[in-house]
Amino acid sequence: MDEQTRVEVAEPRFEHGHFLLIAGFRGRFTQATAKDIPALWEKFLPYLGKVPGQKGEVTYGVCSNFDGEGGFDYIAGVEISKLDDLDQKVYQWVEVLPRQYAVFEHKGSLEHLPQTLQYIYKTWLPSSSYVELNAPEIERYSADFNPARKTGKLEICVPVETKR
Repeated sequence: MDEQTRVEVAEPRFEHGHFLLIAGFRGRFTQATAKDIPALWEKFLPYLGKVPGQKGEVTYGVCSNFDGEGGFDYIAGVEISKLDDLDQKVYQWVEVLPRQYAVFEHKGSLEHLPQTLQYIYKTWLPSSSYVELNAPEIERYSADFNPARKTGKLEICVPVETKR
């Protein structure tokens, strides 16, 4: 990583997450195709505020179903209150169970998000007293998040437990 793409990542805070039901659009990605995730968001954005049972305006990117070879599912979505009214021909969903998270704030443009993730997983995690759990990783975008205006907050929530 050269000086121009270096990102500064503050130490995480820790929080115990609560149960989340996230609904939105799902795609299957690899490290090589992760650059296509913004297109999934573009497809989902017109549905914001229209998802049945939507709770609030915070949006979530949820990575799950890791295959151990770099493949994973990604849902661009929102929290919903229940599945009853969800049109499952339009939306996919994922349950996120309560657990402990190391929460990192990403600062800077979205194009530098891969560097933040690399720092978390290649630098911070190996040198910490934590191990990553085999559970969904969450990107949480504040209601006022707008990458073009550089407003709002993006947090990466990594499920962890103390090393034994």
